[in-house]
Amino acid sequence: MQALWVLLAALFFATMSVGIKIAGASFSVSELVFYRGTVSVLFMAVLLRANCVSLRTTVPGLHAWRSLVGTLSLGAWFYAIAHLPLATAMTLNYMSSIWIGAFICGGALLYGRSSSQGPLLVTVLSGFAGVVMMLRPTLDQQQLFAGVVGLLSGLTAALAYLQVTGLGRIGEPELRTVFYFSAGSMVAGLVGMAVTEVTPWSAVPWQATAWLVPIGILAALGQWCMTRAYSRGSTLLVANLQYAGIVLGALYGLVLFGDQIPLLGWAGMGVIMASGIAATVLRTRALGQTPAEEH
Repeated sequence: MQALWVLLAALFFATMSVGIKIAGASFSVSELVFYRGTVSVLFMAVLLRANCVSLRTTVPGLHAWRSLVGTLSLGAWFYAIAHLPLATAMTLNYMSSIWIGAFICGGALLYGRSSSQGPLLVTVLSGFAGVVMMLRPTLDQQQLFAGVVGLLSGLTAALAYLQVTGLGRIGEPELRTVFYFSAGSMVAGLVGMAVTEVTPWSAVPWQATAWLVPIGILAALGQWCMTRAYSRGSTLLVANLQYAGIVLGALYGLVLFGDQIPLLGWAGMGVIMASGIAATVLRTRALGQTPAEEH
């Protein structure tokens, strides 16, 4: 079931990226973050009410910190997309899975605890190798600052996902977590719009405007599925299966935008899928051998 939640999240995020690609030609980064956050807040408010989940929380500070880190990651990624080749920006952002593995294994070593997750970490590294094969990132000397920002987008994304894991383990409902993150994104986008020029609606084609609502709904659904996956299962397994978003994004590019996938890219897809299957099998075997789930 955990794998299903991650794959659903990857599908929602990949579909959202189609809308970002179309709307991004007409709206600024701040505007996209604001509109995405606003629609997500309204959508999540409906879901909260329908599921009788209160907004009251005993850990407002954790939600504020998760929203801040998540929004910083989102802004850094959008900046990287604007100043780097798309393949490079996506590769740096997807390094979040590598950072997650480093944090988990480093924490185990720091506290003198043994960890049986070495094989899972290998699958995460293998999956990232597949990402590099697919995207073939490049970086010029003039793009070093943007490269650092892109690297930070992956680092802060890893921190945000680990915070999601922590919120889930203390019993915070996934809907509430996603709502507060969406609210944080909305506020951050509004602040950005206050200091930059706002695009007049008369200058925006209807195709871009039509994508604003789907982008927000898809973002909320993707965050909900990913939050559920990180809250309820193996962190490293989720980190590995996140790479499915790259595969789905490449297929969308092939079908909708005519992007070509070279032989090395298809091989990278195979590596990503093989690593995901291996991680799932390893996790299933581990659960069958131990009475308590290890994260």
